[in-house]
Amino acid sequence: MDDPTRPIPPQRLFPGAREEAETAKQQTSSAQTEDPAYRLAFQDMDFLLREDLRPVRFQLELLKPELLLDEARIGSTFVMYGSARIPEPSKADALLAAASSDQQRLVAERLQAKSKYYDEARELARIASRTPLDADGTRHFVVCSGGGPSIMEAANRGACDVGAESIGLNIVLPHEQLPNEYVTPSLSFQFHYFALRKMHFLLRARAVAVFPGGFGTFDEAFELLTLIQTGKVKPLPIVFFGREFWERVVDFDALVEEGVVSPDDLGLFHYVETADEAWAHIQSHYSAG
Repeated sequence: MDDPTRPIPPQRLFPGAREEAETAKQQTSSAQTEDPAYRLAFQDMDFLLREDLRPVRFQLELLKPELLLDEARIGSTFVMYGSARIPEPSKADALLAAASSDQQRLVAERLQAKSKYYDEARELARIASRTPLDADGTRHFVVCSGGGPSIMEAANRGACDVGAESIGLNIVLPHEQLPNEYVTPSLSFQFHYFALRKMHFLLRARAVAVFPGGFGTFDEAFELLTLIQTGKVKPLPIVFFGREFWERVVDFDALVEEGVVSPDDLGLFHYVETADEAWAHIQSHYSAG
């Protein structure tokens, strides 16, 4: 039994970084204290942004989301990849109505045909977000998107529909891409490095849905397939929405025929058309395991 009269030592002897930073602000101005060399290293942005400090920035960009996701008790995520250009159905109709040339009309018609996947992404996010907490409050299958518009918005929106929090992993781009309004603010992260962003997509991922998309979606999806193919990541359920789209833009069978992938590699992912199909496949994967 603890002795209530026993003196309790302080938790730490040294002041914390925040306290030291406040003390540094109060220092008397002089030629020495005003020179950038005198700034505390962790408060010196010019120093932190030097080319030589890239390894440190890598570490910080890896560590910050990791710590905050741990603190939010997020044990696993459901990652949803997809185009930033596929609109929700009502906006797809407006896009088609506004088309002024044959080429614009053709593109608008194709986007309109794929707009159904906005609704499927939203519904899948609703389903995943209803996953109950562990006994200790750890959350699983927390929806995680790239934080942007279109399919990404649909994913975060579906979680929001059922009162659940969701993650957005945004990235600084030359053209402005703000987080969509449905991302939980405290789980909205911004990245400078694509590599670190892709790591965070997969560190907690326990299921991945890949919707029709362009270069970014291909980059993320095929890197994941490569990681599993090479044994760097254990197999997890990966669902590709829209067999017609994927078989039109990628001839997977030809890759097998050319001998550059094995027939078994095509079993790394599963085609689906609806949110219910996708969730059933994921449940089957973990029931079998």
